[in-house]
Amino acid sequence: MKTTRSLALFAGLLLAASAAHAQVVGYNFRTGDAWVDTRLYEINDYGARYRDPFINEMTGYYGAPRSLVVDLFGRNWSAADIFMACAIAHVLRVPCINVVHEYEAHPGQGWGNIAKRMGIKPGSREFHALKNGFSGTYTRWGYPVAVGSNVHVDWSKHGPGNRGGNAGKGPSKSKPSQGHAEHGQGKGKGKDKDKDKH
Repeated sequence: MKTTRSLALFAGLLLAASAAHAQVVGYNFRTGDAWVDTRLYEINDYGARYRDPFINEMTGYYGAPRSLVVDLFGRNWSAADIFMACAIAHVLRVPCINVVHEYEAHPGQGWGNIAKRMGIKPGSREFHALKNGFSGTYTRWGYPVAVGSNVHVDWSKHGPGNRGGNAGKGPSKSKPSQGHAEHGQGKGKGKDKDKDKH
């Protein structure tokens, strides 16, 4: 009897794990741009494999408070969703929490609609800045990818320690623009650095 219950429990856990995996694999970021969607799947994988370097990128370059990034992971946000919230905030020079609130207020609408609602139209200067931001992040992670290039990055082979550059070492010395810091997104000093923006 115990063996039967154990097997049933084990089978149930396997099915639950398979369903959770299927959700991640089948997740549609719906940005409206195939190249961006591909990068988001890769960023999701990177954030799952290399949590600390991912958080370092979100806080050190994109200016999100560490407490917010950790909180979003704790609320089951995917790494790619966290990245998009921080990247949109960076382009618009607003606190990341503003984008988080917009995303949570419109569940299931996809990042393309969120970006448009916040003022990033397809083909606009802000849209191109957003796409270029992906390339900058990949470069800081040690694997430069040109905008529009038809490549797939396998982070199990190209993650921290497996390629040159700054992979796994946190953000490079490049900094957000001065205007960004004025909007609460740049690196702060002392206790102001992680002031709660959420």
